[in-house]
Amino acid sequence: MLSVIVITHNEAQNIERCLNSVRWADEIIVLDSGSTDNTVDLCKRFTDQVFVTDWPGFGPQKQRALEKAKYDWVLSLDADEEISAALQQEIQDAMLKTDIQGFEIPRLSSYCGRQMKHGGWWPDYVLRLFRRTTGRFSDDVVHEHIEVTGIIERLQNPILHEAYVNNDEVLHKVNTYSSLGARKLFQRGKSSNLPHALLKGWWTFMRTYFIKAAFLDGAEGLMLAISNAEGSYYKYLKLRELHLTNKNK
Repeated sequence: MLSVIVITHNEAQNIERCLNSVRWADEIIVLDSGSTDNTVDLCKRFTDQVFVTDWPGFGPQKQRALEKAKYDWVLSLDADEEISAALQQEIQDAMLKTDIQGFEIPRLSSYCGRQMKHGGWWPDYVLRLFRRTTGRFSDDVVHEHIEVTGIIERLQNPILHEAYVNNDEVLHKVNTYSSLGARKLFQRGKSSNLPHALLKGWWTFMRTYFIKAAFLDGAEGLMLAISNAEGSYYKYLKLRELHLTNKNK
């Protein structure tokens, strides 16, 4: 039997598509961190297990959701992801394997309307399906991951991921994730300066566009490389800012 866990915050444009794709699961658990749109009301159309909490960061929040799950298998989804019928069947078959503790699933992400096959975005295997008793989330406030004890295999059909709908969302996420990433590095004792931030941004662009061949995805590939570079640049620039602010206190 399967528990699906999802965390949300102002995901009204995505959440119905996500939850509708897993309404076949045995239970759906949603943890919302104070949405100001109608995300919570939309979630209640699919499950009565909708909880509103504070926001401790991605890893701790997903661990909270995991601790509310009661079935043997858990599928963790983001609100902007969905499961196809083919992946549903593959998941149901995979859960019959008694010697496997977790499964990595490829993720096919779209950027401003285009499904990306290059730039490091495909096949982008993510560990999302696992036995509840053998897995837990890391404590990272951003870029969290699932830690599973035991044998892990891979599935073939992808999770469909609407990563960025438009450029407004790109800019919002670049700002949000660069701030979270800077805080994470700061807590780990890392430091930065302006030349370092510039170098990180330049290298991220080169790696995304040329080494990982984002240019093969046309205009969106170039846009992706630029936004990745901006995210890296601002992360290290904000890290520098955190050190300056802390030094002046």
